[in-house]
Amino acid sequence: MERLQKIIAQAGIASRRKAEDLIVAGKVQVNGKVITSLGTKISEKDEVLVNGKPIVKENKEYYLLNKPRGVITTTNDEKSRKTVLDYIDTDARIYPVGRLDYDTTGAILLTNDGEFANIMMHPNNKIEKVYVAKLNGIITVDQINKLKKGINLDGTLVVPQRVKLKKIDASKNTSIVEIIIHEGKNHQVKRMFESVGILVDKLKRERIGIFTLANLQSGEYRKLTPKEVAIVYSLKK
Repeated sequence: MERLQKIIAQAGIASRRKAEDLIVAGKVQVNGKVITSLGTKISEKDEVLVNGKPIVKENKEYYLLNKPRGVITTTNDEKSRKTVLDYIDTDARIYPVGRLDYDTTGAILLTNDGEFANIMMHPNNKIEKVYVAKLNGIITVDQINKLKKGINLDGTLVVPQRVKLKKIDASKNTSIVEIIIHEGKNHQVKRMFESVGILVDKLKRERIGIFTLANLQSGEYRKLTPKEVAIVYSLKK
């Protein structure tokens, strides 16, 4: 059994909040009866009409994209810039799970399964996000230790699971660092490095949970396997 507004939202009719407005306004019927209570739960067997039209449930789709640099992580952009949806060949109403900055590359998931997205993004599930950062400067041991102890962002102490120096190029005054985090705060990785006095030149997310880029080139994507989807659902608490 699922809440009525969630079923409407998953069908792509409206956002969950807009679906609630439709219910309160008496625009939704279940099995021929007008429903105005937001606490109503229904099953897959129930017939739902919104504004007199039956909702059509989409088949669930799941994708992993290697997002290129300069692509917006959203379903549309008012400036007509490329979005992650431009790279996926589907008619389903998919959307990105979380986000990557405009100039950040790498792994991002897209789906039309709200429950799957919630599991991947819920902080209690502590999904690992693995980033590799190219830094403008040579990071010091002291700076790395400060990162390991945790950085205060927006009033919350953010402690990375791992910080590992991978490479130093003294001739170019750059360094490469791998950092693993669980949170998904806005510009989090860049802000963490900035807080210890070093700037990020390039940032790539190489893994989200079990999902790695493997052989995906920039701009390429693949469908998730049923086994991968089942593994994500096994994390549900």
